[in-house]
Amino acid sequence: MLTKRIIPCLDIKDGRTVKGTNFVNLRDAGDPVELAQRYAQEGADELVFLDITATVDNRKTLVDLVTRVAAVVDIPFTVGGGIGSIADVSALLQAGADKVSINSAAVRNPTLVDELSREFGSQCIVVAIDTRNVDGEEIVHTHGGRKPTDKSTIPWAKEVESRGAGEILLTSMDTDGTKAGFALEVTRILSEGLPIPVIASGGAGTMEHFKDVFTVGKADAALAASIFHFQEIEIPVLKHYLQSAGITMRL
Repeated sequence: MLTKRIIPCLDIKDGRTVKGTNFVNLRDAGDPVELAQRYAQEGADELVFLDITATVDNRKTLVDLVTRVAAVVDIPFTVGGGIGSIADVSALLQAGADKVSINSAAVRNPTLVDELSREFGSQCIVVAIDTRNVDGEEIVHTHGGRKPTDKSTIPWAKEVESRGAGEILLTSMDTDGTKAGFALEVTRILSEGLPIPVIASGGAGTMEHFKDVFTVGKADAALAASIFHFQEIEIPVLKHYLQSAGITMRL
């Protein structure tokens, strides 16, 4: 059985790590380089670094910050925010990222997923999907969750997989920052319906929430931010708890 992964997420704005609720009311959570180094030392399986206003501000991800983070971690490292071309991805991979995450750009131009996976290999192309339940249906949102699209989440995830995405990063806008638990149903549907890994994001508040997203939600990995940034849950403690609950972890 493949080990489940624990992934801290560094949401970056103006060079600092921030955290909010439902993608708003942001507060400072520290220096991203220091946090990345701490997580690598604590046993995080991977890191995700999202420049959360890059698309909104029409600005490229801060390549120099990627370089500095990559210099202090020895675990896989995914970068997203404002990525829209082969040149963008090339610059980030050269700066030290292992994978890139695209969201709004893929919605605007789905063939970008095909182009990037052909150029770099699907193993380093993550498609992030921000989903919100609208009248009982999961709908894709873009621009940091600000703009609804005409795409339903489940068919969209299947489309990007068929275009060459190697992984899906699924964030529930309804649960993000609430600490009330992950969106288990949509996570389970995608995890069971796709041949590629699904990373669940949004809503982690307790160690039980991680157990639920791996057992009920069938996720391959679970991502969280504030509970790790503010040391409400420590990664080694979480991984031992999950291992004792029968979930295969890399300790």
